[in-house]
Amino acid sequence: MKWSEKVKQLKTEVIVLYFAFKDRRTPWYAKALIAVIIAYALSPVDLIPDFIPVLGYLDDLILVPAGIYLAIKLVPKEILEEHRQKAGTRSIDSRAKWIASAVIVVIWLLVLYLIIKAIWL
Repeated sequence: MKWSEKVKQLKTEVIVLYFAFKDRRTPWYAKALIAVIIAYALSPVDLIPDFIPVLGYLDDLILVPAGIYLAIKLVPKEILEEHRQKAGTRSIDSRAKWIASAVIVVIWLLVLYLIIKAIWL
């Protein structure tokens, strides 16, 4: 499988997970992980910025696919199959993307606060 096909498959799985997150039948622990993965995958802001050599892209190449894989394992198969069919015709709304961005910004601010607090104490 080519890289472009794998990337497209990952994007589709993120959409599937988004729909699974909104499904009442999905377990709470799977929803918690899905929320983190979707927020991170859809956010234009990374926890490790891409301009940092090697590490900047490492999170995109390892963390996101690993999180997607783990989340898929936590969601019941029948729910995943139902939402895979739906994912081919629908996409994630822009409101969800804004919420994902806000979550990542809050995490960045929290990390910055903790670093500043650790330095001054």
